[in-house]
Amino acid sequence: MTYEVDRPAGGTAAGTEFARLHDRGAPLLLPNAWDHASAAMLVAQGFRAIGTTSLGVAAAAGVPDGAAAAVVETVALTRRLGRDGFLFSVDVEGGFSDDPAEVAELAATLHAAGAAGINLEDGRPDGTLAPVDLHAAKIAAVRAAAPALFVNARTDTYWLGCRVAETGARLAEYERAGANGVFVPGLSEPGTIATLAGNAGVPLNILYAPAGPTVAELAGWGVRRVSLGSLLYRTALAAAATTAAAIRDGRPTDPPTLSYAGVQALSATSVRSGRDGRR
Repeated sequence: MTYEVDRPAGGTAAGTEFARLHDRGAPLLLPNAWDHASAAMLVAQGFRAIGTTSLGVAAAAGVPDGAAAAVVETVALTRRLGRDGFLFSVDVEGGFSDDPAEVAELAATLHAAGAAGINLEDGRPDGTLAPVDLHAAKIAAVRAAAPALFVNARTDTYWLGCRVAETGARLAEYERAGANGVFVPGLSEPGTIATLAGNAGVPLNILYAPAGPTVAELAGWGVRRVSLGSLLYRTALAAAATTAAAIRDGRPTDPPTLSYAGVQALSATSVRSGRDGRR
């Protein structure tokens, strides 16, 4: 499969800057956007880097997450964000293919379009994990095709019930394949987090959960990146539905709301003047 890029916007500088954000005193808190407006709003709030949420991108397009059905939408969003100079990582599910060469081609295209990193998962739509050697081959192929791209290798062991031993083995194999970071969503146990963080030679990423550990607690256990995943998208959907139902039922409602002009301004601005999180 061949992907066309309108104009290059990424490169070594973006990948290097994104990698540096994992080496500060506090973990990189990465909120996840699903379109240009949500990305612009997050940057306007002072976030230096953002991620995309595959659930949000897929659901907004009317297709299921994790089923390799939103590749066109993912590439299109990457082009928009890259065009306007955002510093961002793209959630590419499992790479939208089981062919490492195709995954590498897509990753190189996303990097050329502006992406500083990707998130590459080993969970499959049927509820199983990809063979560890296949996922490692995808990582290695991506690193060869786009050396400056930050590859965050995700294992879904805790979502699929495989737990500690399988998790450690997979993270080690993905790191050997060249992953720049490793990601274990669904993990919240302090001792296990600390052990995995201590054993990893690359930053450990944990998914934030409202009922789980705080960012400060995760930092104390050695976590260097905290992602919000689809939380913001799901929160936005719930807020819209709650507001509409309240109006229909005659109940009072006064949700926080942006003005029309405020939303228009998000679409009309760019962060190309600098990557300091300000417009």
